[in-house]
Amino acid sequence: MTLGPAFTAVLAAAQSGEDWAWTALYSDLSGPVRGYLAGRGSPEPEDEASETFLHVARGIGGFAGDERDFRAWVFSIAHRRMVDAYRRASVRPVSAAGSSDEVAASELSASAEQQALLRDGLTDARELLADLSEDQRQILLLRVVGQLSVRETARVVGKSESAVKVAQHRALGALRRARDHQR
Repeated sequence: MTLGPAFTAVLAAAQSGEDWAWTALYSDLSGPVRGYLAGRGSPEPEDEASETFLHVARGIGGFAGDERDFRAWVFSIAHRRMVDAYRRASVRPVSAAGSSDEVAASELSASAEQQALLRDGLTDARELLADLSEDQRQILLLRVVGQLSVRETARVVGKSESAVKVAQHRALGALRRARDHQR
């Protein structure tokens, strides 16, 4: 989801401290940021998402750009928060997607059948993503969950646009092969 034409007004209001604007920005990006962090196996996706938005709040006054630039900026901050968390925890990512707390929270309003499908889907997603390299997983999550362009993804991961395209192509190929192998 994006704010579209309203983004410029929402950004200006957020930069001047309007609560409703912060709520709009947070509502728009908090889910994708948590999804990206969880998908990367972040030690504490909720904590890192919170830290991300704290850093956004501190730096928003100096931000200039359109909505796509803003999304890329927020995901760059999220990526740095995750790297810092790994350094603090001295752990490698172990999970490929979604913590059990996130699943439990999302299941609260779901029927038993929906809950079973959600668990099966997350298990399948974890297994598929676990077979990708770290670069492939990160790029795919930024492109799909974060809805970033190739250029924006390249800025976040510090790679060339060509390297992002190649990694995405290889990741999608690996996912297709895994799907075909399961059939």
